[in-house]
Amino acid sequence: MHFPEELYYTREHEWLRLTENGEALVGITDYAQSQLGDIVYVDIPTVGQKLEGGSVFGTVEAVKTVSDLYLPVSATILEKNPALDKSPEKVNQDPYGEGWMIRIRIEKPEELHQLLRKEAYLTLIT
Repeated sequence: MHFPEELYYTREHEWLRLTENGEALVGITDYAQSQLGDIVYVDIPTVGQKLEGGSVFGTVEAVKTVSDLYLPVSATILEKNPALDKSPEKVNQDPYGEGWMIRIRIEKPEELHQLLRKEAYLTLIT
């Protein structure tokens, strides 16, 4: 499994990548997608909403289960990844690239300090 150094991770297995202008991309980790199995649907009804960190922003459906998706930090949901509507399997194939789920504007940057870095996340899952 692969876990990029520059990402922030959550105990619920989401990742956050800072982009620019206080924005970030969010998805689920390689570990999470491997535990879920084949992903068949991603539902994100929260585009345009401002949510607190830890709030559910959507669900991911795999062949055998449905799992909630948790927002790593307080943010406004700007966009969902349109490619996942037709190709949800991108989450399995490339969870840190084409399989990103949402683009957000971070509302409370100080909350980033509560997230895990790579080594702490690896300790959590091993």
